[in-house]
Amino acid sequence: MDLATLLGILGAFGIIGGAMTMSGGIGIFVDIPSMLIVLVGTFFVVLMKFNLSQFLGCFKIAGKAFIFKLVDPVDLIDEVVELADDARKNGLLSLEDKEVSDAFLQSGIQLLVDGHDPEVVRSLLYKDMSETLKRHEVGSAIWKQMGDTAPAMGMVGTLIGLVAMLANMSDPASIGPAMAVALLTTLYGAMLGNMVALPISDKVALRRNEESRIKNMVIDALMGIQAGQNPRVIDSMLRNYLPSGKRVMEGTA
Repeated sequence: MDLATLLGILGAFGIIGGAMTMSGGIGIFVDIPSMLIVLVGTFFVVLMKFNLSQFLGCFKIAGKAFIFKLVDPVDLIDEVVELADDARKNGLLSLEDKEVSDAFLQSGIQLLVDGHDPEVVRSLLYKDMSETLKRHEVGSAIWKQMGDTAPAMGMVGTLIGLVAMLANMSDPASIGPAMAVALLTTLYGAMLGNMVALPISDKVALRRNEESRIKNMVIDALMGIQAGQNPRVIDSMLRNYLPSGKRVMEGTA
């Protein structure tokens, strides 16, 4: 579980919920037609911009904003250096039964063991990485579109409420409730867009960048192993992916 995402969404809704409670209770801020206009309306508008499978897939990708397990890059470097040392001493076939922590690394090792040319290995791995990152990119784009569309749908609902209010100006008792409904759709749109959709879009984009870095590290490592490079050279090369404070190799500090 991503603690930052969890704390962020709970904190944001907690503050809004507290303010609503102190302003007369949650009940006065609940209006089902307004919710349907904003939520369902936003989904249908965004659906027009993508195909059905992409749209449905965005909800699965959104899960990465909350639950995402990525191998630690320092641990990955240590693991790769071990594999490189073993391959240099005993050949690439010695890696066949090795258990590794990352599925992408495992598939790359299998390509090396099968004896494919370096260009074939590189091409296949980059294709795998590209397709994975593309799915994340589309998911992030869909959530961004929801973030942009939800406030607009809130405004549409507000206009509907205002028309209903103006149509019943002869009944003063109906003006207040109609105005409240009109404003609630704007509130729902702002909440859905700025408290849910846009944060998820940005977090999925962050996950994409993190995964891209790890996969690029793996590809460079596998190319180095296949070329028979010295494990310490591979270690030094991969540490360039780390923040400057984590680049010191063990035994050199």
